[in-house]
Amino acid sequence: MRADARRNQQRILDAARAMFSEHGTAAPLDDIARRAHVSIATLYRRFPDRAALCRQVAIEGYETVLAEARAAQEVAEEGGPDAPLRAVERFLTGMVDQRSRLVLPLFGGPAFHDREAIVLRHRITGSLEAVLARGRERGAVRDDVNSIDLLMAAAMISRPLPNTPPEWLDTTARRHIAVHLDGLRPGATHHLPGPEPEHAFSRETPTAAENAPTEHRA
Repeated sequence: MRADARRNQQRILDAARAMFSEHGTAAPLDDIARRAHVSIATLYRRFPDRAALCRQVAIEGYETVLAEARAAQEVAEEGGPDAPLRAVERFLTGMVDQRSRLVLPLFGGPAFHDREAIVLRHRITGSLEAVLARGRERGAVRDDVNSIDLLMAAAMISRPLPNTPPEWLDTTARRHIAVHLDGLRPGATHHLPGPEPEHAFSRETPTAAENAPTEHRA
């Protein structure tokens, strides 16, 4: 891809994230092109329809989440009994810092079940389960929490409430991260109500990914 085409594509994706955040995934494509300072023809050359654009926004979101999950996994392997909790804090803080890139998938939108999306989701949950497993081994994390709990917490903490003053967003998010970390510690007075939370992709496997149709990546 030529450098100018790559810049145009990135402008379109940045504009789509902003528009989806403000207006949902039904935001007019003409408005997205206008915000990206490209023609609608340029948008359609890169993304032939709305689904293709949404998918690429979601894929880049998954890639962002995976990078943060892997960084957390590295922290969990460090020395000290508190390393797994520091790893969870690293993951949740990273999600807050990257929230502008997570309009999709964490904040809703269509689900994609092609091979690339399935593999990325599987790797995300795998890294987070590794963090929790290390925490259980070291007696730092309660045994009734799973990777979907962490992803749900990340989605809720990262998404600001309407009409929240901008200067309060980071402070509020970090307060909730601290509350969540205390709730992860073993010895809680209440066992989490069951059954364990599941998301559709928590049942996906690499085998399913191999059998899934491969979609065009814009």
